[in-house]
Amino acid sequence: MSDDATAVVILAAGEGTRMRSALPKALHEVGGRSLLGHVLAAVAPLAPAATRVVVGHGRDQVIAALDGTGARPVVQDEQRGTGHATRLALDELSDFTGTVVVLPGDAPLLTADTLYRLVAEHTAGEAAATLLTTIAPDPTGYGRIIRDESGAVRRIVEQRDASETERAVHEINTAVAAYRAPVLADALKRLSAHNAAGEEYLTDVIATFVAEGRRVGAVLADVAETAGVNDRVQLAEAGRLLRDRVLRHWMRSGVTVIDPAATWVDVDVRLAADVVLEPGVQLRGSTSVAAGARIGPDCTLTDTVVGAGAIVIRAHAESAEIGPDAQVGPFAYLRPGARLDRGAKVGTYVEVKNAEIGAGSKVPHLTYVGDATIGRDVNIGASSVFVNYDGVRKQRSVVGDGARTGADNTFVAPVHIGAGAYTGAGAVIREDVPPGALGLSAGKQRNIDGWTERKRAGTAAAEVAAAARTGDSASDKRDRTEGERPE
Repeated sequence: MSDDATAVVILAAGEGTRMRSALPKALHEVGGRSLLGHVLAAVAPLAPAATRVVVGHGRDQVIAALDGTGARPVVQDEQRGTGHATRLALDELSDFTGTVVVLPGDAPLLTADTLYRLVAEHTAGEAAATLLTTIAPDPTGYGRIIRDESGAVRRIVEQRDASETERAVHEINTAVAAYRAPVLADALKRLSAHNAAGEEYLTDVIATFVAEGRRVGAVLADVAETAGVNDRVQLAEAGRLLRDRVLRHWMRSGVTVIDPAATWVDVDVRLAADVVLEPGVQLRGSTSVAAGARIGPDCTLTDTVVGAGAIVIRAHAESAEIGPDAQVGPFAYLRPGARLDRGAKVGTYVEVKNAEIGAGSKVPHLTYVGDATIGRDVNIGASSVFVNYDGVRKQRSVVGDGARTGADNTFVAPVHIGAGAYTGAGAVIREDVPPGALGLSAGKQRNIDGWTERKRAGTAAAEVAAAARTGDSASDKRDRTEGERPE
């Protein structure tokens, strides 16, 4: 393999006890990706010749998460430190002679640009190692970068092994570094565990390189970008920083975000120019929004496609497709497989699942549409239900172009309402309605006179019914009664 090639080793074997979670720390998510997923995305533009991920705690879950990424796991059965983990990974890259970048699996804010800069500096400086460092306002818990009078890096000392003077240093190790692979492999074989933690520190190789007269370089990075995640507080902070970064990108690309602090957009979401995001919007997964669409307030869209000029208000959608100029909400729920064609409308308290709503068609309010195909320019009456499940199978109904269905209809699948057909209010449609026909299911209305007075005697309803029947209003009766009272 060429000496100019780059390999990557990601350390993700730790238990992450401070997360207090059954889920391995590397798999906790921010911005729609796991912590490890963010690191893999950051190193991908380096086009590494090989990527190895050291796994240990929760290994089966972490290994499953690597499927399709091109990265290969290296199992660290016993967590004996970062030096030991790196040595296990390099054992699988024994023929590699280029640059190896080692980094933690819990740094979701790292960017490819910074890693490019690190590798470029390392290669140009012909160093044994080049560290990515940062200046931390509070360096507590981090390894300190110790330099000599000339400013050259001499060693890294971990917090628990540092003296009071060394703990006062604010330049810290980010756990990201580039190394010459053969030199690193040799130094790792000579590590010891004679320290406060009883572990093999990868950072100890820096003092070894210095003692051997090898050059150690350093590249300074922004402290926010290099922050790791060790507990839920830091996870939330990383999520906030990532959100702000994502929204700045989209606002500079022509998207209006009314209130960035109340808007969350995952890293894989795609937005076009002139999209408007109102407060309370969450765009998740692979959601995409086309030009001129307006989302919000108070919407959650997951893996959903929104067409140009569409309006979505106070709605929840998952794996749905909202066509150009369509309208959704308020208080609508689009479940997987919901598809709205151009200009379609799904209104208040409407739920749509695995159904197509044709161009210009309207489902204005209080309706469930499941497993149905609704044609063009259809109006579905209020309080209608597409009864798609018979207890064994889901079945489909079809409403033809131009049909008009009455309020409070029940469509018992599978039925076909023909083009231009009508259905009466309250109809239960169990059989197909031919094109242009009127579908009815109720018989002639029958009234039972005097029922309220007989069956609900003594109630307010019985009182007003009796008064109305005799032509004597209840209010008139009360007025007379009050007028007859003695003073």
